[in-house]
Amino acid sequence: MTTVTKEAGAPVPADAGAFLSVRDLHVSFATEDGAVRAVDGLSFDLERGRTLGIVGESGSGKSVTNLTVLGLHNPMFTTVEGEILLEGQELTTARESELERLRGNKVAMIFQDPLTALSPYYTVGRQIAEPYMKHRGASKKAAWERTVEMLGKVGIPNPRERAKDYPHQFSGGMRQRAMIAMALVCDPDLLIADEPTTALDVTVQAQILDLLKDLQREFGTAIIFITHDLGVIADMADDIMVMYAGSAVERGTTEQVLRSPQHPYTWGLLNSMPRLDSDLGTPLAPIPGAPPSLLNPPSGCRFHPRCTFRDRVGGDRCVTERPLLAPDRAAACHLTAEQKRSIFVDEIRPRLG
Repeated sequence: MTTVTKEAGAPVPADAGAFLSVRDLHVSFATEDGAVRAVDGLSFDLERGRTLGIVGESGSGKSVTNLTVLGLHNPMFTTVEGEILLEGQELTTARESELERLRGNKVAMIFQDPLTALSPYYTVGRQIAEPYMKHRGASKKAAWERTVEMLGKVGIPNPRERAKDYPHQFSGGMRQRAMIAMALVCDPDLLIADEPTTALDVTVQAQILDLLKDLQREFGTAIIFITHDLGVIADMADDIMVMYAGSAVERGTTEQVLRSPQHPYTWGLLNSMPRLDSDLGTPLAPIPGAPPSLLNPPSGCRFHPRCTFRDRVGGDRCVTERPLLAPDRAAACHLTAEQKRSIFVDEIRPRLG
């Protein structure tokens, strides 16, 4: 991993009280066409027992951010700048052996597709027991009992027998439950859930979300929940960070972001959601255009080529000046606070109902 400390870093110091603090994070990948700036100046905090929802379109940098927290990237082709502090421990400069000690133990991840994340060659029970033996030094017998216990906790019937089955013998919902059991087997302090309900039907999705909330209450786990589904975020998260083109464009509590959003991109996300109370045949209102190339992102505000409100900002600030995201409740936009309030109240909220 290549790490560079920038002289002009993020203006926000790390929160000493936060369990996880990410400061001025930049992640780029070397390609034949140039450097892909997947994450560009990202900062956020997460406390124990709280859930941070990260939303945005595909390619916005959500998953790359959290894979970087875990150190799950190829150091040969990746450049990482900034700070990632886990209980004050710097992870960007940590040795691979130290990251291996943390992964699956203090920090765990639920991947989006359990069928590819689970090995087809080993039973589900063996794959759940392995990290418990490695990190806790448990015997095979103790690890097996812990595996059966965790499969029961995540709602898999007859867990002692099902632990002997292979991943292909589980349904999609059961595989996701098994992934959650594997992630939680060592009682991690931080759980990263990368779109864990995307491929599930709504009934199983609701069960998985309830399960995560129950387990968080039991273990006090901090959760980063990555998704593109604002409905899921509304149900799961305490705080929301909206990402676009590798950067955070808005953040706040869930109520703040969903009830009084301040960034045009967030308005677009909310406006593009289908509504149950809309008339049959009512067309959706997608955000115009497409996300920018991270090989050569737009100057100024990354969202300005797609923003329908840029003409309300004086001059060419949206094109030439990149808006900054202030601490706490904020949106990275050149519109004034009064303009944001007026646009949302008069133009956006009536469409949302």
